[in-house]
Amino acid sequence: MPKHAENILADALELPPTARAELVENILSSFEFQGRDAINALWAQEAENRIDAFDRGKITSIPAKDIFNEIEKIK
Repeated sequence: MPKHAENILADALELPPTARAELVENILSSFEFQGRDAINALWAQEAENRIDAFDRGKITSIPAKDIFNEIEKIK
C-alpha cells in the first residue's frame, strides 16, 4: 500500500465508528460492478421485510447508541 494510503488509513481509524462506517460506504459506492442494481433491490426487499417483521412484533430493535457503545468497548 502506498505511504499516502497508509496515512489515510491511519487517519480514518481515528474517526468515531459512525464516521468510519460512512467513509466505508462512500468508498464502496465508488466502485462500479455488475449486479449492483440486483444487490440494491435485494437489500431494499430485506429492509422492507425487517420493517414488516418489526411492525408485526416479530423482532425488536436496539438503539444505535447502544450498539455503538458496545463497539467502543471492544476497541
